[in-house]
Amino acid sequence: MSDVYAQPTTGTDPADVSLLASYTTLRTGGPAARIVPATSADEIVRAVREAGGRDEQVLILAGGSNVVIGDAGFPGTVVLVRSRGLRVVAEDADTVTVRVEAGEPWDDLVAATVANGWSGLECLSGIPGSTGATPIQNVGAYGQEVAETITGVEVHDRVEGTTGRIAAADCGFAYRGSIFKYSDRWVVLSVDFRLTRSPLSGPLRYAELARALGVEVGDRVPLADARAAVLRLRGGKGMVLDPADPDTRSVGSFFTNPVLDRAAYELLRERAADLGEPPSWPGAGDVVKVSAAWLIDKAGFGKGHPGPGGVAISSKHTLALTNRSGRASTADLVALAREIRDGVHARFAVTLHPEPVLINCTI
Repeated sequence: MSDVYAQPTTGTDPADVSLLASYTTLRTGGPAARIVPATSADEIVRAVREAGGRDEQVLILAGGSNVVIGDAGFPGTVVLVRSRGLRVVAEDADTVTVRVEAGEPWDDLVAATVANGWSGLECLSGIPGSTGATPIQNVGAYGQEVAETITGVEVHDRVEGTTGRIAAADCGFAYRGSIFKYSDRWVVLSVDFRLTRSPLSGPLRYAELARALGVEVGDRVPLADARAAVLRLRGGKGMVLDPADPDTRSVGSFFTNPVLDRAAYELLRERAADLGEPPSWPGAGDVVKVSAAWLIDKAGFGKGHPGPGGVAISSKHTLALTNRSGRASTADLVALAREIRDGVHARFAVTLHPEPVLINCTI
C-alpha cells in the first residue's frame, strides 16, 4: 500500500486523472487500466476481491507520497483508499488506544493526538500521506517511529481471503520496513496506536530537534511546541507539501541511511579519511547506520544537482529528488537516482537503497 489521500494531488500538471501522476506527489506515473475509489474498509476489500475475480493486478494507492510509478503506469486496478476516521478502542489512566482508518491523512491524526494531549506521534508531524501507509514503511522521523506505538494492524489477507488483525510483534518492524512493504498479500485497513496521556512529548532523541527547541536531548517539551518545531524543520527542508514549492514535488527522502557491518564501516572510514568522520549512529549488534545525505553530498551531488528532464536534488535537502519542472518523467528521476547511487558507490563502496515503493520501475 502506498500513501493515501482521496483526491488527485493539488496542482498536478496532468489533466487526465487516469494518469497516476495525478495521484503522486512526484507528479510522475503513467495510466492505470482502472481506478476505483474506496471510502470504507468494506469497499476496499470488495474492490480488491472484484479485481482478483477478474484476474487483474491490484495496486493499493493513496496520495502517492512514498511511491514511484513507472511511465508505463499500472496494467490493472488501482484502489484509491479514501476511508476516514479514528476512535478510542481502549483506555486507562495512563494510556489511550486509538483505531485509525487507513485513509485518514497522517498529519490530521498527529494534530488530533497533540490537541487531545496524547503523546507518542508529535515528532512525526508534517509527514504527508495516510495512516495506513505508516506501518508498511515503519515511518520514522526526529527520533520517533510508528512501531513504538502501534499495537496492531487490521489487514485483508489476499491469500487466505480473510480479514483480521496482526499484532505489532508479528509485523516484522525494522528500519523503514515491515512484512507489508514488499508483499502484496496484505491490504492495510486500519491501525491501532497506544499513546500516553501527557501534555509533554516523549524524551527528545534527535539533537537537531532539541537544538531547535533550546533544550537538551532527553528533555521533554509541550506537545504543541514539539509539533511546531518539527513542522518548521521539515518545512525548511521542503518536506511539507506546498503546491507553490517545487522542492516538495518529491517522495521525501529518496534513499535510506545505509546500515553497515563493521568491515564495511571501516572501509567507508578509510575512503572518507580526507573528509572527516562520517556521521553515524550505532545500531543493534555490531552495525552502524550512516547518513545517506552526507554520503551523497560528499560524493559530489550537492543540493540542486540537476538531472534530465527538469529533475534535481532538492535545493533544501540532499536526500530528496524532485520533479522541479513538474513535467519530468519517471525515467528522468530514475536516471538521476542511478547517477547518485553509482557515484556514492564509486566514492565510498557503499550502496544506497531507495526508500519509496517502486511500481513498474527499477533503480
